[in-house]
Amino acid sequence: MKAQLRHAYQTGKLVLFAGAGVSANLGLPSWSQLTSRLANELGYDPEIFASYGNHLALAEFYRRKKGTLGPLRSWMDREWHKEGIDIGGSEIHRLIAQGNFSKIYTTNYDRWLEIAHDYYGIPYTKVASVADLVTAQEGCREIVKFHGDFDDDASIVLDETSYYERLDFESPLDIKLRHDVLGNSVLFIGYSISDLNIRLLFYRLTKMWGNHARAPARPKSYLFTNRPNPVAEEVLGHWGIEMLVSEEDDRQTALTEFLAELVQR
Repeated sequence: MKAQLRHAYQTGKLVLFAGAGVSANLGLPSWSQLTSRLANELGYDPEIFASYGNHLALAEFYRRKKGTLGPLRSWMDREWHKEGIDIGGSEIHRLIAQGNFSKIYTTNYDRWLEIAHDYYGIPYTKVASVADLVTAQEGCREIVKFHGDFDDDASIVLDETSYYERLDFESPLDIKLRHDVLGNSVLFIGYSISDLNIRLLFYRLTKMWGNHARAPARPKSYLFTNRPNPVAEEVLGHWGIEMLVSEEDDRQTALTEFLAELVQR
């Protein structure tokens, strides 16, 4: 465990950024299942439909045909929160909820981080919109839904239009992020190195620090993975983000062991 990372964690100076891999052990539907749902609702063969574009483009097509993402959002909400999912059986969610993270950002739409905090009795405030920013309580852990929340259709970043709007990096949540990361390290978990969303965020944060007077004092940030990648390691290193690579082949086991070492020591 890196000494700088441990110090940031122990002093409450570590912001957690959680991606889809955090909830993978809960058996949530995959993007391919989502694409099949889009195809079925629109009367297309799922395999052929999937060849027409990525999930952003296909969701954009769905919205234009249906006039809204509402029915899709409702289906996703039901499928992502089926009865029988035992949050108490997810060691990853326990470690996150009971960890000493100053703030938790997530690009996931689901409520499992919130449910885990409720399960373990950890107070928190959910922030997914401007209204939430107004009512947020000082000193209470914030779970920031950076790409939206199932409770608010308008907040979800799912189709091309909503995604491109976020590229401006000027929404209230973007401004909040810029404020929150100043003086704090950021730990990214549950993300694929090839994910363009997160790579764009890396770039934006680096550019933000480059324009800041305190750039030389920028705290180091980290990306945890169990997939060595020397190309990504070089690029991310240039952006001020250090890759932490586990030798464990299984992603969930690797993440669990990493969080346990960070949180429980």
